[in-house]
Amino acid sequence: MGIATDIILIVVFAFFCGMIMQRIGQPLILGYILAGVLLGPNTGGYTVSGVHEIELLAEIGIALLLFALGLEFSFKDLKPVRKVALIGTPLQMLLTILLGYGAGQVMGLDWRSSIWLGGLISFSSTMVLLKTLMNQGWMGTLSSKVMVGMLIVQDLAVVPLMIALPELNDPMVGLPKLGIAALKAGAFLACMIVLGTRLLPWLLGRIASVGSRELFLIAIAAIGLGVGYLTYLVGLSFAFGAFVAGLVLSESDYGHQALSDIMPLRDIFGLLFFSSVGMLFDPEFLVNHLSTVLLLLLVVCVGKGLVMAMISALFKYRNVVPLAVGLGLFQVGEFAFVLARLGVSTQSISQEMYSLVLTITILSMALTPIVSGQTERLYRLRKRWFRHEQHESVNIPEKGLRNHAVILGGGRIGFQVAEILKRLGKSFVVVEHDQRRFEQLKQDGLPVLFGDATQHAVLEAAGIDTAALAVVTVPGFVTARSIITMIKQEHASVGIVTRSSGHDEVVKMHALGVSGTALPELEGSLEMARQSLRHLNMSPMEILRRTDAIRQEIYSQMCGKDQDYRELSQLRSAEREFDLQWVRLPEQGGLTNLSIDDANIRKHTGATIVGVVRDGVLQTNPGAGFVFRGGDRIAIIGSDEAREAFCILSESGCCDGTSSAPA
Repeated sequence: MGIATDIILIVVFAFFCGMIMQRIGQPLILGYILAGVLLGPNTGGYTVSGVHEIELLAEIGIALLLFALGLEFSFKDLKPVRKVALIGTPLQMLLTILLGYGAGQVMGLDWRSSIWLGGLISFSSTMVLLKTLMNQGWMGTLSSKVMVGMLIVQDLAVVPLMIALPELNDPMVGLPKLGIAALKAGAFLACMIVLGTRLLPWLLGRIASVGSRELFLIAIAAIGLGVGYLTYLVGLSFAFGAFVAGLVLSESDYGHQALSDIMPLRDIFGLLFFSSVGMLFDPEFLVNHLSTVLLLLLVVCVGKGLVMAMISALFKYRNVVPLAVGLGLFQVGEFAFVLARLGVSTQSISQEMYSLVLTITILSMALTPIVSGQTERLYRLRKRWFRHEQHESVNIPEKGLRNHAVILGGGRIGFQVAEILKRLGKSFVVVEHDQRRFEQLKQDGLPVLFGDATQHAVLEAAGIDTAALAVVTVPGFVTARSIITMIKQEHASVGIVTRSSGHDEVVKMHALGVSGTALPELEGSLEMARQSLRHLNMSPMEILRRTDAIRQEIYSQMCGKDQDYRELSQLRSAEREFDLQWVRLPEQGGLTNLSIDDANIRKHTGATIVGVVRDGVLQTNPGAGFVFRGGDRIAIIGSDEAREAFCILSESGCCDGTSSAPA
C-alpha cells in the first residue's frame, strides 16, 4: 500500500505513544515525536518506507497550522504587542544570530557556517508553541500574545533568510534577490487585501448557501492550501501564503466556522509533522557527539531563552511576561529543517552540521512542553508575579470584583446563569476558553475572562480569592473535579455549585465539598414529561405536583442533609398549594372591557385575581377599577370549582385548565 501503510502506522503508533504521554502527564506532541523516532530509519526495527513523502505531507501540516493561526489572528489582538513584534523580533533574531556565530566560532566552524548556525537557531517553533499554549490553557494571556506576535514576524523572516544566507559568498548578488522577494511579498499582500477580502468571502457565501458542510470544508482547505501554493509559485513561502489566506478569511462572516471545520484536519496533518520530526532523529549521531550536542543544546536553550526574556523586558513587559516568553520560545523552530536542507543543497554547510542542527532542534522541541509547563510552578513561587498576569477580559469593572460569582464555562448553561444574575443585578464574571463563545459573550455585554478554568492563574485573574461563589458549568466530570479540588484547596470558604450527569457524580461532588449540584438531564426530562402529560389531557396543576414531587425526591436523596434545599422545596410545594393558574382572555369574551368591580368576579366565581400580564408587563394585585382587554393573561387562585367558574365566565374555553403560563 506504500504511503497509505506508512500513514496508518504513524497514526496507530502516535495514538499509543500519545496515550502513554497522557498517562504520565506529558503533552501529546511528545508522543507524536516518539512515534516518529520508533518508525524512523535510524532506530532499527520496523521503518516506514516513504520518509520523504511523509515530510512532504508534514509541510501541509505547517501550512494548515498557519492557516488556522491566520483565522484566529486579529490585528486588535496584536495591538498591545505590535512594537515588540515588529521591532523586538528582528532585534531578537539579530542577537540570536550573534549567539550562534559565537558558538560556532568556539566549536571551530568557519565564519560562514557560524552565521548559518546563528540563522538556523534564530527561529522558534510556531507549531510546538501553539500546541503547548493550547494544551496548557495560556492562549489569551498577554504573554501568549507577545509570543504569537514574535512568531508571526519570525515566520515572515524565513523568506529573506532563505535568499540571503546562500549568497554569503557574493552579497552583491544576494541583495537584488532580497529586494525582488520583498517586492513580491508586497504585491502579494496587496492583491490579497484588495481581491481576497472581496472575492473569498463572496465565494464562501455562495458555497455556504448550498448547505453542504462537506463542500464547505473542502472549500476552506482548498483556499488555504491553494493560496499557499500560489505564493510558492511566485517564490515565496508556502506557509506564508496559507497564513495570509487565513488572515483574510478571519475578517469575514465565515471565519469562525472555517476555523472550527479546519481544526481536525490541521491536527491530523500536525501529527504527521511531529512524527516526521521524530524520524529525522538519529540516536547514533547523538551518542557519538553527545558532549557537543549537550553543550550546544545548553547554550541555545539558555542563551536564546535569556534573549527572548530580555527583549520582552526591554519593551517594558513586566511581571510574568519575560519569564513566560523565555520559557516558551527557547526552542529551535521547524523552519530550521527547511533552511538546513537548503544549506546542504547549496553546499553552504556540511552534512555533520546538518545532523547537529536537526538533533538540537528535535531535542529542544521535545523539551518545550516540559520547560514551559514549569511556568505555573514558578508563578506560585512568586505570587506577586503570578497575580498580575494579564488575561484578556471584557466588561469587568476597573475596581475589580468582590463577593461575586465566578461562572466557569460560558456554554448554554453558563450563559443562562449569567443572564439571570445580570437581570438580578448580581456581580459575576464568566471564564471561557473557547474563542467563539468568548466573542459571543463579549458581544452580549457580559463580564468575561478568556482562559482555561483548570489553570490557577486564570482563577486568580477571575478574583476567586474574593468571590462568594463559583458556578462550575463545564460538562466533563474530570475537568470539573480538578477545578473544584483546586478551589477548595486554596479558597475553602468559596461556595461551589456544579452540574452533574448522574447520581454517582452528585455523591462524588458533595464529597468534594460542593454547595449544590444540578442535573441538566433531569431538568430536561422533567420538562419533556410536563409537555407530554399535557398532551395526554392531564391538568397543569396535577402535572406540576407530580413532576415537582419527583424532582424533590431525587434531589433530596442526593443532597442528603442540605437544609437550604429542603426549605426551598417546601416553599415551592407551598406555592403550588395556592393552585395559581393563568388564563388568556379571548378578544371578544364575557369579561372584555369590564372592570374587576363591574364583573364582580369574586362573588360569581369565588376566584381571586392576583396578577395580569398585558403587553409583556406583569401587573400584580390589580385594583377594582382595572379594565380587562382581549389577550390579557389573568393569574387566578382558588379551588378547582372557582377556577372552572372563572373560565366559563370569561368564555376562554379553558375550563379544563389548558391555559399556559405567560410568555
